[in-house]
Amino acid sequence: MSYPPPLSRDSRAVALLLAATLTTMANAAISPALPGLAARFADHPQAALLTRMLLPAPSLAVVLIAGWSGALADRIGKRLLLLGGVALFALAGTLGMALNSLEALLASRLALGVAVALIMTSQTALIADYFEGAARSRLLGLQISARNIGGLVSIGLAGFLALISPMHAFAIHAVALLMLPFLWRALPEPARAPSATAQTALPSGRLGSALWAMAALQMLTTICFFTMPTQLPFFVVHHGTENTAVMGGVMAALTLAGALAATRYGALKPRLGHARLFALGYALMGGGMTALAAANGLGLILTGAILVGLGFATVSPNFNEIALRAAPSHLRGRAAGVMTTAIFLGQILSPLISLPLLRAVGFEGLFATLGGLLLAGAVLALLRARPQILSETPD
Repeated sequence: MSYPPPLSRDSRAVALLLAATLTTMANAAISPALPGLAARFADHPQAALLTRMLLPAPSLAVVLIAGWSGALADRIGKRLLLLGGVALFALAGTLGMALNSLEALLASRLALGVAVALIMTSQTALIADYFEGAARSRLLGLQISARNIGGLVSIGLAGFLALISPMHAFAIHAVALLMLPFLWRALPEPARAPSATAQTALPSGRLGSALWAMAALQMLTTICFFTMPTQLPFFVVHHGTENTAVMGGVMAALTLAGALAATRYGALKPRLGHARLFALGYALMGGGMTALAAANGLGLILTGAILVGLGFATVSPNFNEIALRAAPSHLRGRAAGVMTTAIFLGQILSPLISLPLLRAVGFEGLFATLGGLLLAGAVLALLRARPQILSETPD
């Protein structure tokens, strides 16, 4: 009996994981260069605002375009869309090195967001097209790890390049150009699915309620999680530490914990199932937020960040796996577009929701509230899993 090769020897899997590393890089890479960019364009009357807008600009473009890119992937083919997205990523990202105005930089960052929407949508849909069962579960987990590692490495490299000049930080996006030949060779266009399949009773052109439920849950979970990059550095300062290296270390621990946890998704999912994985992930996230609420020093802050990172990476692959399984095969591009939109909409909404709450109840109240909500989510998921647990118990 022959067995499929491990994912590390499957060029399609390697190519899709390489593409996944680009998606977090878009937002994270230039963050070390922001102070230098603000100084470079200090004469601009809106320098403070526009410089800070450079970071979230790709997310805004993703929210606006991801749904359309999913429909486009189903129409013209996911491989072509992925290759086009990677090429646009390299062009729009590195163009920042040659631009001399903040308005032009902002436009290039919006174009970069379009590229991210194309990449994320087609890359996630191709995972579902190429792989099934345990291989798909493993790859969806590794996708989260690849995103985390891509963001972490790109921040470090961009920080080094920014020492030369803040404009040099944009050069990090050229890595997409180096990937392009390998992606071209490694990724075949999957066979087109018929407009209706025997696997679904849904009318052609419609997405199921399970997908929309996962998109809503993905958005709400991202709103909770994204308080970490937006509020945690200020929380560290609140506890009397202004050392940026310490802040970077806490964020690195959060990211690495997530990268490691996501690699275990493929092994845990067959044993625990989706509901119990949600219970585990939300319990970890809720415990981490509760630890932050009770923190009286860096030790508990670090512990809380690690728990939140572990929990978020545990639940994240669940969303895509359930959503892609619920979607007809000929609508996987649109399904991936919906899920991509949910992620980035959650990122945009998170500071808009968390900041008023922070002003009302302080850091401790903010993290305690989120911790309570996440722990309640863990209990609900465990109750949802209970019928499955009882059915597995011998009479």
